[in-house]
Amino acid sequence: MSIVSIVWSSGKAHASIHQVHEQILTLVADKSEVHTWMLMGREAGRGPGCGQTLHWRLSARALKGRGVWKFSQWWLQRRLAREIERVNPKALLLDGIGVARLIIPVVARLNPGIQVVVVFHGQSRIRRSDPRLFSAIAAHRLKLVAVSGALAESLGAKLGRTVAATRTAMNPHAFKQALLSRDEARMRLGVDSARIVLGAVGRLVEEKGFLPMLDVLSELSRTRADLHLVLVGDGEQRPELESRIRCLGLEPMVTLAGHRQDAAQLYQAFDVMLIPSRSEGLGLVLQEAVLAHVPVVASDLPVFVEQLGLSGIYVSPYDVPGWVAAIEHVLDSDRRLLADEQDRRLAPEDAWEQFCSGYAELLIDDSDPVRTS
Repeated sequence: MSIVSIVWSSGKAHASIHQVHEQILTLVADKSEVHTWMLMGREAGRGPGCGQTLHWRLSARALKGRGVWKFSQWWLQRRLAREIERVNPKALLLDGIGVARLIIPVVARLNPGIQVVVVFHGQSRIRRSDPRLFSAIAAHRLKLVAVSGALAESLGAKLGRTVAATRTAMNPHAFKQALLSRDEARMRLGVDSARIVLGAVGRLVEEKGFLPMLDVLSELSRTRADLHLVLVGDGEQRPELESRIRCLGLEPMVTLAGHRQDAAQLYQAFDVMLIPSRSEGLGLVLQEAVLAHVPVVASDLPVFVEQLGLSGIYVSPYDVPGWVAAIEHVLDSDRRLLADEQDRRLAPEDAWEQFCSGYAELLIDDSDPVRTS
């Protein structure tokens, strides 16, 4: 079947969203039937799973259609309508409320057979007009999906309608096969093989909570000189992180690895994974760490508790002493045993099967081939 995945933007800042959409699109066996539209940006898609990629190269003002840009959006929606009619997809996979506001008014006037699935990746600012927006399409054609149960519950309350929880999952076989060994991953990162490595992966922005981890490392270093912190990712907070590293004298103990295309292959370089996020829709890095058999310490967000349950170690993202104590506890414990417990709780094989069957029901006709491995 033909599917068009429409995402807000290309680029590193949106990589996790692209990853989720690509995981969904892997369920379509015939890649010639897959189309990915990037409304903003010019960067290439993540890989062959994206299918045929079209960059619209639009501005944020044109997409939002406010003020004098309202006429521009009307013209844009006419262009989108023509392209949707040309491709004639059976389903549209939309990236959150921003894309839905642009596309749903278009689809409402087109082929009544097109299915629309809106995937929410994180908390969204819901407008008063949004419930009316979703009423423009018949209920049997529209599905609202959140990437976690906690997010689905929150958005459902805001929208006053059902938001399905179909937790995004990784293909465990493909992910594990691509992992580098501990030594090779550390060599790529330039980290001493004898160090105890605390790892974190994500955009360097305030909501990821990485800045307090430098204070945590400073406290831990008083009694543990063999620690090293690796932050994989890039973003607007990098200069502030660099300044804080210098202020605390942590230059020999911290690696800012920047954005890396091979980030998902590097997890076995870490002894402990830190996820101090202040807000997350799902947090795929948690799943990636568990699949790499790296024990996780995470912030106490409901979405993390949902995934790890009693096997998780949770700390408020703002509690520096709490993070120090939690990391010391993990370092002094049997880390392999903790990783085993977290793997059993996450149940990656079952999660992947549920992910495949969940989206197959939403997107794929009984006659269409589905890939699950």
